[in-house]
Amino acid sequence: MKQYYVYILSSYTRALYIGVTNNIKRRVVEHKEKRIEGFTKKYNVDRLVYFDTFREVDDALVREKQLKKWSRKNKDRIN
Repeated sequence: MKQYYVYILSSYTRALYIGVTNNIKRRVVEHKEKRIEGFTKKYNVDRLVYFDTFREVDDALVREKQLKKWSRKNKDRIN
């Protein structure tokens, strides 16, 4: 049975990144080792501050979209 994860990473300057993966351990390591080009590498976003687990990828994608619509104030409550 596959599992999917919605996760939030933060930098020490409080930049946030929200994503979905099917392997949370691998994905966090990729961010920490700067293997992912783009926002997380540029802003040093590599500290896992939240994750949630889902059985269906569609449910994970819905949750990701919900989190991305949240205000910064609500996101900071998780962080």
